[in-house]
Amino acid sequence: MNTSSLQLPTAPRHTYRRRQPASAGIAALLLVLSLTVVVLLAKSLAPFIETGIAAVGAPSRLAGVIVAAIVLLPETGAAIGAAWGNRLQTSINLALGSAVACIGLTIPAVVAIALWFNLPLALGVDSGGTVLLVLSFLMAMLTYGQGRTNLLAGFVHLVLLACYVFLTFEP
Repeated sequence: MNTSSLQLPTAPRHTYRRRQPASAGIAALLLVLSLTVVVLLAKSLAPFIETGIAAVGAPSRLAGVIVAAIVLLPETGAAIGAAWGNRLQTSINLALGSAVACIGLTIPAVVAIALWFNLPLALGVDSGGTVLLVLSFLMAMLTYGQGRTNLLAGFVHLVLLACYVFLTFEP
């Protein structure tokens, strides 16, 4: 066989277009606008949610959980759909991306708005919630940092979630 006639397949060459600074500015402006709309919508829904919670007799801290669930609903649905379709990596990427967006964008936006308008700020994380938050971060680092996981790690995450839900109703 003549080796000179063999050609190895080469990866297709992609040309990436460099974004213009104006498009980055427009994207940043739209991001800030979107976050402001989400915060204002959550604020407008809060009285209805609080009225429903009071009518049921549930604790008032449940309002924050419901608002967070509403904000995270699209990503949660997409992550569950990806997991149901046996696309675990996509599901994890959606879930972690949603959490990072919530923590990295929404909370600083709420803090900035509170500071800008000189409003009181209460993030609603007490000492028990702080312990659960730290444990969740440590467990996430152990689970996702090793590159491999097991069933026990998933159960620990579910136990932490169950503790959070329990402490929401019974502080």
